[in-house]
Amino acid sequence: MDSPEQIHTQERLIGDLRLVIENAEELLKNTDQYTGALYQHARAKLVVALQAASEELVRFEESQLNRMMAATRVANELWHDDSGEARLLRAFQQARPG
Repeated sequence: MDSPEQIHTQERLIGDLRLVIENAEELLKNTDQYTGALYQHARAKLVVALQAASEELVRFEESQLNRMMAATRVANELWHDDSGEARLLRAFQQARPG
């Protein structure tokens, strides 16, 4: 199972990748008026890189979701949570101070 530090690092990387994708999309929107060959070539390369980054982000998010679901299954088995009600009750009991 992933350590809390690894999970934090993965979440940070996913957030960073989202930000890079958003910035690249914004750059593409703001440079569509430039028609020079150099601009168009650079934009085409950026589109390809953006598509690859978006696909990788989907894979990262799916992997993270699968890990979270697996951890939930393990916790449910460990605590014998056979229903949604049992899971909620355990969550609220653990959240209480003291």
